[in-house]
Amino acid sequence: MKIDFDGFMKELENNDIEIAELPELLVKELSERKLKIATAESCTGGLISKMITDVSGASAVFDCGVCSYANEIKAKVLSVSEEDLRTKGAVSREVAMQMAKGVRELSGSDIGISTTGIAGPTGGSKEKPVGTVFIGVSTIGKNYGILANLAAKNATRDKIRQSAAFLAIYCGFKEAKGENY
Repeated sequence: MKIDFDGFMKELENNDIEIAELPELLVKELSERKLKIATAESCTGGLISKMITDVSGASAVFDCGVCSYANEIKAKVLSVSEEDLRTKGAVSREVAMQMAKGVRELSGSDIGISTTGIAGPTGGSKEKPVGTVFIGVSTIGKNYGILANLAAKNATRDKIRQSAAFLAIYCGFKEAKGENY
């Protein structure tokens, strides 16, 4: 699946959801369903974990967050294939999916979500421009990745990272509700 920032915002609008409410909605949904979540973050650098743990009651549903900025940590801690890191690159659907699965299995959580991408302002290429982010989602028996183009007009590094974090949280929220993104 592929999404851009405008499409993400439109979906939130169509569902009467304010973007700032997402962490609270996620914690509430996880609590009601007695589910736990874990995060593996590269380009968001711990932002998802912060947003979730800013919500009162998050300790009942948030198991752990791994900030795996370095490929070595992706491989050693999250069991990401070194071959995929070499051939597909750290910024890829395959790596995002493995990161999500790795953190879910490491923590024993019900849901694992991950981010890997290029927040800029440098580091982009023709194939993977600044704003390219992959979100990984893993549950028992299901593992998928979403390609997001978050380079909206005048997007800064911080805006791309925040957008990626909110999108990942939304994916976790949808999974907690039993819906696919």
